[in-house]
Amino acid sequence: MTLILGVAVFTATNIDDIFVLLGFFADPRYKVRHVVFGQCIGIGVLVLVSVVAARIALVIPPAYVGLLGIIPVAIGIKQLIESWRNEKARDEDRSDAAAGSSRRSVLAVATITIANGGDNIGVYTPLFAVRSVMDTLVIVAVFAVMTVLWCAAARWLVHHPTIGAPIRRYAHRSLPFVLIALGIFIMAEAGTFDLLRNQE
Repeated sequence: MTLILGVAVFTATNIDDIFVLLGFFADPRYKVRHVVFGQCIGIGVLVLVSVVAARIALVIPPAYVGLLGIIPVAIGIKQLIESWRNEKARDEDRSDAAAGSSRRSVLAVATITIANGGDNIGVYTPLFAVRSVMDTLVIVAVFAVMTVLWCAAARWLVHHPTIGAPIRRYAHRSLPFVLIALGIFIMAEAGTFDLLRNQE
């Protein structure tokens, strides 16, 4: 169950990131190893921040920590509204990212991954806060493996543009619903709904 949860959470929070990776892998100025390394650093920073925030939250009763599940629900609703209004004006033009050296290339990828990962922290923190240390370690390990697989998938899609087209068309539409379901799952597991019922 923990493995499946880790895969589902990573997939839900990084669907948009794969399109950024497509851009990097399609840019001849970026070498494959620089993109992969930068992506791993970026995801690592996001996970580390989330784990630290979740550990701090452990001093709070789990039912109250579960209220953080509202964050992915809110993010999902926000994305649904934006989708309905066709407000997809994201500037994903990464051509200005300097790639003159390996260090700058890695830093550019890592920085963009982190900047694009605000939603990740909002989802990962409440998830880690309601899981045991062992479950957290398993999920982090799953994230590490999934990061490499994500890079491999993006690299593969760069060479298969016909496969990438339907992914761009449909994948983003399922993300809001996955986030909303995840938030509800977090609150249910933490006992937050029982807490709210008792407040009535």
